[in-house]
Amino acid sequence: MMARIPADVAQRGLAGMSGEQMKIDVEQNEASVVLTPHGEIDLSSSPELRESLLSALRGNPSKLIVNLCKTPYMDSSGVATLVEAMQKAMRSQTKLVLCGMEDKVRSIFEIARLDAVFTIVDDTDAAQTV
Repeated sequence: MMARIPADVAQRGLAGMSGEQMKIDVEQNEASVVLTPHGEIDLSSSPELRESLLSALRGNPSKLIVNLCKTPYMDSSGVATLVEAMQKAMRSQTKLVLCGMEDKVRSIFEIARLDAVFTIVDDTDAAQTV
C-alpha cells in the first residue's frame, strides 16, 4: 500500500514540515540594506529569502548586500533566488553584493561560473566599499 502525501507537504518538501521559518536579519542605513539569512537555503527556505530580497529591493536602495556568513549550505533553488534578485536589482539600478560565503557555498558559485557574474567579497566591510 502506498502512502499518500498531502499536496502542501509535497510542495514544501520534507524539510519544510517542521514549520520553522528562516531567520533573516535586516540592517539598513541611508545607502544600503544588508540581509543575513541564518541556516541552509534550500527548496523549503528559498521562498522566504526571495520575499526578503524583493521587499528590500522595493525600497530601491543603492546597494543590497547579502551576507551569507550564517549559511552553511545552498542548493540550486537558493542560487536561482539570488540570480532572480540580481536581475531585479540590475533593472532598478541597485548594486547586489554577496559576501561572507563559506567555502562550500562559494564552490557552488565557482562551479557554475557565477562568481564571474555576481560581485562576491569577503565580508560586509568590503561589500560597503565596492
